[in-house]
Amino acid sequence: MASWAIIGLLAVCHASYITAYTKFPEGFTFGVATAAHQIEGAWNVSGKSENVWDRLSHTRPEMIADGTNGDIACDSYNRYREDVEELAHLGVDFYRFSLSWSRILPTGFIDELNPDGVRYYNDLLDALAEHNIEPLVTLFHWDLPQSLQDLGGWANPKMIDYFRDYADVCFKQFGDKIKSWITFNEPYEICEDAYGDEKKAPAVDSHGVGNYLCSDTLLKAHAEAYHLYNETYRPVQNGKIMISINSIWYEPSDPENAEQVALAEVANQFKFGWFAHPIFTEEGGYPAVMVENIARQSASEGLNKPRLEQFDDYWIERIKGTSDFLGINHYTTHLITGAGVDPIAKSPSWLKDIGAVTTMNVGGDSASEWLRVVPTGFANLLRWCKSSYNDPPIYITENGFSDRGTLQDYGRIQYFNEYLSVILNVIYDDGVRVLGYTAWTLMDNFEWRAGFSERFGFYYVDITHPDRPRTPKLSVDYYRQLIANRELPQDERFKDPAVRRL
Repeated sequence: MASWAIIGLLAVCHASYITAYTKFPEGFTFGVATAAHQIEGAWNVSGKSENVWDRLSHTRPEMIADGTNGDIACDSYNRYREDVEELAHLGVDFYRFSLSWSRILPTGFIDELNPDGVRYYNDLLDALAEHNIEPLVTLFHWDLPQSLQDLGGWANPKMIDYFRDYADVCFKQFGDKIKSWITFNEPYEICEDAYGDEKKAPAVDSHGVGNYLCSDTLLKAHAEAYHLYNETYRPVQNGKIMISINSIWYEPSDPENAEQVALAEVANQFKFGWFAHPIFTEEGGYPAVMVENIARQSASEGLNKPRLEQFDDYWIERIKGTSDFLGINHYTTHLITGAGVDPIAKSPSWLKDIGAVTTMNVGGDSASEWLRVVPTGFANLLRWCKSSYNDPPIYITENGFSDRGTLQDYGRIQYFNEYLSVILNVIYDDGVRVLGYTAWTLMDNFEWRAGFSERFGFYYVDITHPDRPRTPKLSVDYYRQLIANRELPQDERFKDPAVRRL
């Protein structure tokens, strides 16, 4: 297990991060990301069926902060060519987007292939090819067909077969045009926030139980899709396939406090290691500290068996090594303040199983309560991944900043500049093999339970207008200049006038 001393972690820095590096290495690539349900709209037309987010936003609209939904979203189903023009204007090397399972297979099963769904994605892929933009395609970005959720969703082990079948269809239909695949986006959010809580659809809230059933199924489904691609499609399509793991980074509020330091390591194993350890370590399986903590808690609850059980030898070997790259989605850092039960922890729950108390009282703020601006935390996460997972090649598959939609988005520009600065530092100073960076997101979109109240986009989208017009923000010019020069922009236009006057 990596220690803080080994990876040279620093105390959280509350001031702006300053770096001597501005130029990105040769071959480093830049892109932007979106997700099908957040932008496409057309929720019930052209053969698409209902997904879990359609169901949640229609039956429990009070759960969406501003009462919006993804019925129309950014209308990218009809305006995808405009999206591609925006991508071309930015000059991105690649575009990360996801496929809608319920648009391709309306029943959730392979008995019915929707030709309009296949046509839509082929048209989008062809438009990207016209502009020499590489697709990076996610098979599953949270929008499970409701028909499969009715059977238990990711808590049902039959989903291993259903997902493999769905992946097979996608590889067969689109694999000649796609050379980079992601199986799952943010498995923690799928399992903990959707099956262990009500923060995401389908909002099962089987805390401390459903989340672990989900992770067992999801990791096996990922492995099966990887092996399918590796054995059947890679020889003829010559592509790559990976998983994107998200993590808040946990640090001790007092770096000199040995208990907090140890608990921060436990929290990071529970958060990132939950899904990374089975794939990226030589021993495989869930992190030992996670298995031990949950077994101890389960016994104290009077259970005969742990709520999380280690994989058997077959699945440990089957899951190990099933990712060509380590995809990392990262936005923020939180602090560990001590041992105990976090005040917001349910019983039983993943949070209670950790045995630590956390706080978000660190760094600068954003429009999202959970998102604090702590660039040094990102550097520490990247160093930790290098040390913990045998120096894997890394793609940053999401990173971004929320505001309320201002066109002069200096906060977003500063966030990107500071986080990209620390990425350069760990590349040059620590030898971390970061190969590419994906900004979240192309345009303001349906941000799940936040609706459109939190804006992450380069382009402002007016959702009150039937045409969903897109207006470029100042960050468009920033990112475009960065990509064109492969260097952090030094242009004074991108510095907040209020800061310049200080």
